[in-house]
Amino acid sequence: MARSPRTQQDAIVGGAAPRERPLLPIAELPSEVPDRLYFRIGEVSAITGVPPYVLRYWESEFPALQPRKSGGGQRLYRKRDVVLVLEIKKLLYQERYTVAGARKRMTEREERTRRLEARAALQRLRAGLEGLLKQLS
Repeated sequence: MARSPRTQQDAIVGGAAPRERPLLPIAELPSEVPDRLYFRIGEVSAITGVPPYVLRYWESEFPALQPRKSGGGQRLYRKRDVVLVLEIKKLLYQERYTVAGARKRMTEREERTRRLEARAALQRLRAGLEGLLKQLS
């Protein structure tokens, strides 16, 4: 019985590499991120189901994803970074965006958020000035 070259290689090597971590299906991922100040890359990988090498790649592709680094050079993700990773993962794996498309979508979302925050600040400023005008008249 002849095996395909790939099957022969798997039989020799023993299947998948032993260091590979199985990824959790999306339904089994935690819906909430634990309330902590910082997470290491391994913890973020376990929470999101995204391998560390993919997280490092996404850091180079998505400008908003910039974890801090400790004195020893370890990446320290904040809670908002973990939420951002989950959003990127949803865009790429569920909604099937390309990396460039997901980057554009994230940029548009950030710009929309900035505009809404600026509008809200201007409305508060206007209300304060109108209140001041009432007091003066």
